[in-house]
Amino acid sequence: MYKYIWLVPLLPLAGAAINGIFGRWFRFPEKLIGGIAVGSVALSFLISLAAVYSYGFSGDSLWPNPYVTTQTAFTWIPGGAVKQTLGEVGPNEANTISIANQRVTVAAPRGSLLNVEWSYQLDPLSAIFMLIVTGVGLCIFVFATGYMHDDPGFYRFFAYMGLFMFSMLVLVMGSNFVMMFVGWEGVGLCSYLLIGYYFNREEAANASRKAFITNRVGDFGFILAIFGIIATFGTAQYTNVISQASGYAIEPLGHWGLMSWIALGLMIGACGKSAQFPLHVWLPDAMAGPTPVSALIHAATMVTAGLYMLTRTNVIFQHSQTMMLVVAVIGAFTAIFAATIGITQNDIKKVLAYSTVSQLGFMFLACGVGAFAIGIFHVMTHAFFKALMFLGAGSVIHGMHHEQDMRRMGGLRKYMPWTYLTFMAGWLAICGIIPFSGFWSKDEILWRTASTTQIPTGWLLWIVGTIAATCTAFYMTRLMAMTFWGEENFRKAHKHSLEHEGDAIKKDHATKKGHVHEPHESPKSMWVPLVVLAILATVGGFVGISTAFTGGKHVGGRMNIVNWLEPVIWNPQTKSFHRNEPLSAAEEAKIAETPHTSVLRAGPASEEPTGLNLAHAVEGMVHSETLTEWVFIIISLIVAGIGIGLGFLFYIKDTRLADVWAARLAPLYRASYNKYWIDEFYGWAITRRTMDLARGVFQFDSKVVDGGVNGSAWLTRLSSKITGATDKYFVDGLVNAIADFVVRLMSPIVRAAQTGLTQNYALVMVIGLLLAVAFYLVKML
Repeated sequence: MYKYIWLVPLLPLAGAAINGIFGRWFRFPEKLIGGIAVGSVALSFLISLAAVYSYGFSGDSLWPNPYVTTQTAFTWIPGGAVKQTLGEVGPNEANTISIANQRVTVAAPRGSLLNVEWSYQLDPLSAIFMLIVTGVGLCIFVFATGYMHDDPGFYRFFAYMGLFMFSMLVLVMGSNFVMMFVGWEGVGLCSYLLIGYYFNREEAANASRKAFITNRVGDFGFILAIFGIIATFGTAQYTNVISQASGYAIEPLGHWGLMSWIALGLMIGACGKSAQFPLHVWLPDAMAGPTPVSALIHAATMVTAGLYMLTRTNVIFQHSQTMMLVVAVIGAFTAIFAATIGITQNDIKKVLAYSTVSQLGFMFLACGVGAFAIGIFHVMTHAFFKALMFLGAGSVIHGMHHEQDMRRMGGLRKYMPWTYLTFMAGWLAICGIIPFSGFWSKDEILWRTASTTQIPTGWLLWIVGTIAATCTAFYMTRLMAMTFWGEENFRKAHKHSLEHEGDAIKKDHATKKGHVHEPHESPKSMWVPLVVLAILATVGGFVGISTAFTGGKHVGGRMNIVNWLEPVIWNPQTKSFHRNEPLSAAEEAKIAETPHTSVLRAGPASEEPTGLNLAHAVEGMVHSETLTEWVFIIISLIVAGIGIGLGFLFYIKDTRLADVWAARLAPLYRASYNKYWIDEFYGWAITRRTMDLARGVFQFDSKVVDGGVNGSAWLTRLSSKITGATDKYFVDGLVNAIADFVVRLMSPIVRAAQTGLTQNYALVMVIGLLLAVAFYLVKML
């Protein structure tokens, strides 16, 4: 069945084309449009499910080897011959040069044929993303059929959504970096269209432009990295690049070589797409789009693209310990930075938006400490509970007649029971409460951070991550309290500030003003997807159950996500794939005795970071790795409980405490509420300076460039006036004056000679003749 994976991206594209082209022409009813959109994604999901089963679990399983389509593959870009900067070192090809007093062995440049093909690849990593994108996407599509009911652009919305699904599937299923970049830019374009779906709203238009431009900044780094990969390896195909990159030497901490440069470009691209500091600013503003769009972007598609790319290129990142540290630090900082902002936000979607940024930070932290499989595990669990919470927020907004301010909610659990119960599952999952899915992945990230040997200062990053997890539990409990528990604040409000989501809402705007609407549960098409996602958010984490619960082993075989992803994660200890468990003493000795041949050797092949290792320190006290992991599990549960307890204390038991502490911590509160003024700083330092530069360029163009052109035209006109005046008053004047003088002088004589008598004329002729004869005779004599 895996041979038919090319249908997976094609079906959403076909659905988008049908709805987009014919939906308006033939005025398709909503049921037909929704059926086409949902049906195409459902078929994609079923094919993905069958393909993954056939690939990994059937009798003719190809796991762990990647499968690349051949039936539909074709040469997309015939690039021709390229020259690699480095290649495998042959006996007569190696050159030795000196860089920074170190001997560096490089290979002579060699030729390669670059033909970029359009083909799809199925391997453990793409399989997980296929199921996440199509499975969670299907729930969101079903929800959207109810949420977008009566919207005038119903056909357009689902055309954009289908195109979004196609682009994301191309991104995660493409067999090379160029196809990844096509999908990468495709989701960027679709996010622009969907965030700005309500194009008549200034907020949505600004947010869509902000998302598009911010992502272009990251994409510039990404495309430079792709150029570097092609120049270095002579190919864009994943299988070829990864096999060649694994032969390079590990660049120790503080060293900066070829792998570090490529990893830096990839990281810039990942920061833009996955909203890491400092390119995170577009994601919260993306809430201007319809809520199903927010769920699709934040849970299943676009923002996870950066994590997919990091994991796909993990062999490159793990060859640069410096860049691994950079990834981990940026992830940890983003996690706590966004979490502290989420504490003070009042828009229910904005709280979830900053929660997404924070959770993405946890995923980057996992990748930075070498736990790429755990990062993808958190991508999966986050897709479940964050899609659930965004759709739950959409259900609340729908039931509250498009109210988004949590201060005007409260007590909704009795009015929206299905939404409340399902949202509760998402809340417990994101807080990290056992046995919900978020616990397994987030706890494993913190454990891997504390025990990492990939980078130094793991203990410090663990502290930052633990504080961020506490903040997460607090602000998500705050959201639950302000929305579903407590007093019914919507009855107290006399003025309702509405967040309009389209022209259809304007119809009943007049009835809302000064009138309290009774909240109501959403239709079945909206709460059924919530139930499905709530089940996944509850039990989905068991595919990556911690080794502390299983005697130190990843149980479940290929059904365990860590075992499943082994073939795509490079192990820097063994210098190979397929191995995650610790090495025996004999294996370590054998590896130490075997020289590691590499293309670029600029120092030792690997250096273990020095400094405090928190997990090792605890293990030294308890003398058991399993017990050590249990210590960190208990700490994770305690900090989650502290966050939840503080949330109950501040927003249920004594609601005055929130205002009291906000006043006591006024500077910190204002900084968090204003998002640390990052947007204002960018507006001052970048946007306004760019506008100033544009004005300066305009002035230069208008005053200097256009001034020169206009000045030459003025000089031309002036010279023409001078020439005209000279010709008119000097040349023509002189000629006319002479002619006038001659006329005045000669005219009396000539008039006197013109008597009109024939005899006079004959006399003159005779005189003239006599004068001529006389002149001739004188000349002869």
